[in-house]
Amino acid sequence: MLQNYFTMAWRSLLKNKGFSIINILGLSVGIAFTLLIGAYVWGELQVNHDLKDADNQYIIQSKWKDPNLGLELTTIAQLPKTLKEVYPGLVANYYHWDGVGSIVSRGDKHFRESIQIGDSTLLRMYGFGLAHGDAQKAFTDPFSAVITERLAIKYFGKTDVVGQTLTIESFKGDKHGFTISGVLDKLSKNSVTNVNDNNQNNIFLPAKAADFLGRTLEGWNNNVLVGYIELKNGITPAQLVGPMKHLIKENAPQQTVDNLTPYLVPLKDYYREGNGGTVKKMIFTLSSIAFFILLMAIINFVNICVGRSASRMKEMGIRKVLGGLRKQLIWQFLIESVLLVMIATLIALALYLLARPYLSDALGKEITLLFAFPAYFYLFPFVFALLVGLLAGLYPALVLSSLKSVDSLKGKLSSVKESVLFRKILVGFQFGMAALVFIVSIIISQQVTYFLKGNLGFNKDYVVYSQVPRDWSAKGVKKMETIRYQLSQMPQVSSVSLSWEIPDGAGNGAQLYRQGADPKKAISMNGLATDNQYAATYGIPLKAGTFFTPQYTPGDSAKIVINESASKALGWNKPEDAVGQVVNAPGSNIPFTICGVTADFHTGSMQSQIGPLNFTNVNYTQYYRYLSVKLKPGDMQNSITALQKQWSMLMPDAPFEYHFMDEAIAKLYTTELQLKKASYIAGVLTIVIVLLGVVGLISLSIQKRTREIGIRKVLGASVPGIINLFLKEFLGVVLIACVVSCPLAYLIMHNWLNGYAYRINITGYPFLLSILLLTILTVVLITLQTIKAAVSNPVKSLRTE
Repeated sequence: MLQNYFTMAWRSLLKNKGFSIINILGLSVGIAFTLLIGAYVWGELQVNHDLKDADNQYIIQSKWKDPNLGLELTTIAQLPKTLKEVYPGLVANYYHWDGVGSIVSRGDKHFRESIQIGDSTLLRMYGFGLAHGDAQKAFTDPFSAVITERLAIKYFGKTDVVGQTLTIESFKGDKHGFTISGVLDKLSKNSVTNVNDNNQNNIFLPAKAADFLGRTLEGWNNNVLVGYIELKNGITPAQLVGPMKHLIKENAPQQTVDNLTPYLVPLKDYYREGNGGTVKKMIFTLSSIAFFILLMAIINFVNICVGRSASRMKEMGIRKVLGGLRKQLIWQFLIESVLLVMIATLIALALYLLARPYLSDALGKEITLLFAFPAYFYLFPFVFALLVGLLAGLYPALVLSSLKSVDSLKGKLSSVKESVLFRKILVGFQFGMAALVFIVSIIISQQVTYFLKGNLGFNKDYVVYSQVPRDWSAKGVKKMETIRYQLSQMPQVSSVSLSWEIPDGAGNGAQLYRQGADPKKAISMNGLATDNQYAATYGIPLKAGTFFTPQYTPGDSAKIVINESASKALGWNKPEDAVGQVVNAPGSNIPFTICGVTADFHTGSMQSQIGPLNFTNVNYTQYYRYLSVKLKPGDMQNSITALQKQWSMLMPDAPFEYHFMDEAIAKLYTTELQLKKASYIAGVLTIVIVLLGVVGLISLSIQKRTREIGIRKVLGASVPGIINLFLKEFLGVVLIACVVSCPLAYLIMHNWLNGYAYRINITGYPFLLSILLLTILTVVLITLQTIKAAVSNPVKSLRTE
């Protein structure tokens, strides 16, 4: 009997191919997108869950009263180890590390790599396995290294490389061979080896290697290390609050004691909650978009199913006359509906395979492969298909099957109304959501464009940058300044600058106060270490004074440049008044003379207001990382090629891994760019689903009103008049839905834009464009659908049953 139901359901689908295709296509698109977003969310939720004893693993974060004194991500170097030693009843284990970048070589291969120097507890604390090597001895030698499989293939072309050597350069310019003691198994994404998107570490060195690299993993005044602890079973983070405060009070400098509050974040939550909850917000936003797109697809499906049901009343009557039971009719409708959804689900799974690479690229995250989920996952799509199928088939199954045979055969609707108002509400909801998504997409796009094309206060055009070999000494700075000068003499180059930072959000906390003022009232600000050519290379305008001297002189080490905000914060109303004044840093006896005041410019994201900023000379700090090169307009490819050739001549062992400044700025808005791409995809899918629904509903409406069209034509109705008849049915609903969605879209985007210190003004453009686009598309579709019926022979229309 069940086989018979499926056979009849299949025949019904084939008989109504057009409606079946529209229904299946719209629903499969919605299901596929939801599955892809669901897979993305599932992958994000799994980060750090594979770690050993994940429930007890925590990262130590820092809350500073003055944000310029330290980073939220890092903690005091000595804190994790001391917690384990002093409170062994609370802390089971600890791990802390320092991240550096250095040139790694093997033969003629030279690359700059991210290196993680940390404790030997790394492997056993988190359960990281080795594909090759002995985990017990991996970090016993100070010149040993554990690497990832990817890095092994990059340098050696294979993974079994234990005993091989890589040469690493120190920050003094020295080189030393490191013997590979282990190759890690493929790691799942985690916040230990990749604490954030800017720290993708592939080489792991023992703590003793810090001496060679000129780093230290100890000290209570060292607050730039990432620290983790593993708590004993049953111990909560609240029980560590007191011990952490006590240890800091007893050992740390007074400034740290007064400003720092450490706290623990579970590693299972850190990835989602860290960095201001960016990942969590993204998960919520994409999940909401997927939910509404799926809801629209389901509404489409139900709407067309309900619309088609009225045309099958005679079929129901004949079945009853021939002895069909009500329960058989109910089963028939339900199986037809479920079969449709099952087919749509299978097609959605195929679309998942096709679309996964593209959505992964758009989101910048690898979406899980279809067959990589746990076994229970595969039940969800088919349970969903069953539920949606039952929902869509419920109306015709229960209501139409209850009609009397006579009423069914006569096609009377007196006992069963078509619920036109309900269907119009569903259509209106779809158009409202489509308008909402489209408006949101346009405003997000406008804001991202404003970020990338807006006035940053400096000129990023034609600027490329690359990291250079380190030798943090007076000799090393002098050598790099010589190289900088030689590069600046190239005909393709306008200017070159040596610095510790580029304007990409990086910087060091600093405090300054006017000479003679109270040091306790020092102004906190961001600090950059640059040479004399930084302002010229980045096109930073000067409000007063000079940016050091055109060529470095020893006197520049005693000078400082500030921005306009710093000038006002220190008490000078005019930039000119600050030039020549003397400032001091708390705890330092070295005075600095202000030689220049720059205009305010963005050194980071536009999410924050421009704050006070100072520049110290790189010859004074002797710390540097980047050479920034301002190229002359022209053939960029030839200019880069010439620059690379000259770079290789001057620094043969240093890779020229250049980036344009535009790329660095774009990295500040990675989440916004991902959201922009996702909103575009959602906007296109929303419109496709809505328009498929319109096609289906118009086709149903024409089918039901074929005889009416014939009568109207006989009575003299024109083709435009008949088209207008159908336009009236839908356009009113479309316009009302769009108008209702506009205030909602405004409120959502106004709230979103409030998260940025610098933002666009919401104009009427996104709203008008969305309404106009949806209206035009609807008119075109309805016209194309109805024109065939409108121009057909009325005699044929009148013969239609």
